[in-house]
Amino acid sequence: MIELLRRRRSIRKYTTQPVGRESRDLLVEALLRSPTSRNRQPWEFIVVDDADILEKLSAAKQQGSAFLKGAPLGIVILADSTKSDVWIEDTAIAAILVQLTAVSLGLGTCWIQIRERPHDLSTTAEVYIQQLLGLPEHIKVASIISIGHPGESKPPRPAEELDYQKVKYNSHSRNL
Repeated sequence: MIELLRRRRSIRKYTTQPVGRESRDLLVEALLRSPTSRNRQPWEFIVVDDADILEKLSAAKQQGSAFLKGAPLGIVILADSTKSDVWIEDTAIAAILVQLTAVSLGLGTCWIQIRERPHDLSTTAEVYIQQLLGLPEHIKVASIISIGHPGESKPPRPAEELDYQKVKYNSHSRNL
């Protein structure tokens, strides 16, 4: 697992090679195996490989989503907000698990934050996507994960560059 964490980087450029059916099925399995609070499973997912829909999703927010247009696959991470008060945490867990699964399959990914982001001056990114995909109001949009064969290479961050000052022992005043 630590090797997957070391290799996982935000990839924003993809080749035109599609994500194969077997890989896509494994990604879906990873999503559905994601743990949730009290096993409420509020998450839902829309797997998108239609280039026109991916292009429209790439315009969901003003910055940080345009590269989705070049990805062969996107997974919209949703939640039924009536099922759990911690749907945000549950969707975040699913999102990182699908990213790590993708890395294990030789794919690249990038998290696109949607919740609490603007689409334009009058509409949120979430409302834009709800309208685009025909979602009811209680189905919340947490994020989109872009997935594809990497069109760029990013080396792992060396362990020496990690900020170990962020880790404390037994109290906030004791560093490593």
